[in-house]
Amino acid sequence: METSTHIPLSEEAALVTALASTAMPFSHCAEDEAERWLRVMRLHGDVGRALQALGVGEGPLETTTDICAEPASTPPMGQEAFDRLVREAERNAVARQATAVGTADLLVALFDVYGDKLDHALEVRGASRVEVLERLDEIVDGV
Repeated sequence: METSTHIPLSEEAALVTALASTAMPFSHCAEDEAERWLRVMRLHGDVGRALQALGVGEGPLETTTDICAEPASTPPMGQEAFDRLVREAERNAVARQATAVGTADLLVALFDVYGDKLDHALEVRGASRVEVLERLDEIVDGV
């Protein structure tokens, strides 16, 4: 049985997860879920600053109709994916000996849970996983 140490969410991570949890039930496919996470993430915390610095703005991403109509789209991952993401973010924060889960921990967990779906959402906006993580490192190191 897996044991875990509870670590609280930072204010920014709590806001992101609260907003995402209200948006997920309206997702029509897993790709749409990744898009909705990105919409929330790009407005808050260190991840938001990194995404904005790369030009991932507040404008609409792909429409649900467009991304869920693609033959390669997958069914929504739902609450199970949300719960897994939060658990992984918590493990990430514990591993780095943080006092709270931050938006960077959520982002790393998002890449683990949504993988290429999140990569695609970033690519549509002209950014990549590598660029976001590099910019995030710069922001966190500069604090």
